[in-house]
This record gives sequence, structure tokens and C-alpha cells, in this order.
Amino acid sequence: MATTVDAVGEPIPTSAVLMASSKHISTKCRMENMDFINCKKKDANPEKCLDKGQEVTRCVLSLLKGLHQNCTKEMDAYAGCMYYHTNEFDLCRKEQEAFEKACPWNE
Repeated sequence: MATTVDAVGEPIPTSAVLMASSKHISTKCRMENMDFINCKKKDANPEKCLDKGQEVTRCVLSLLKGLHQNCTKEMDAYAGCMYYHTNEFDLCRKEQEAFEKACPWNE
């Protein structure tokens, strides 16, 4: 896995990238995720929550783009490790620590 973005700089949300960024996503896109979940609880019709789902997607893609711009090397290393080790967090703690130090998820 060479990079987490495509040729034009747009994030590629692979499972490894999403897993590596999961703490960031859970804090930065919390409101959008909660709005989507609450919508789904209110109405089982999938069409009723498409706009909420698109807001979640927009938030996550924007977040991934920002993470890649601000800590490219660390994000690529962590996502690459997660890819190589089939998303096993325990095998990528060193890369996780470097990534979270470069781009803290709780700020």
C-alpha cells in the first residue's frame, strides 16, 4: 500500500485507512453519525436517510483528506501496517503511536 490518496489527492477509504482513522472519525464526525443513526431509528425506509448518510460520507472524506495533508508519512505508515496485518491493531501499535502523536484524535 503506497499511499492513502489517489492521483488527484482524494482519500481512498480502504478498510485499513478507515480502521487507522477510526478514533478521528468517531470524534470529528460524531454529530453526523448520530444524526444518521437517529434518522435510521425513526424510519426504516432507506431513502429517508440518504442525505444524512451523504453528510457522514462528506465528513469522513474531508477528515481523511485533512489527515493526509497534515501527517502524510505517519498516516501512510499506519494504514500500510494495518493493510499488511489485516487490520490487527495490536501489530501496529508503533505506527499508531506515531500517527496519533502527529495528528491527535482528541483535539
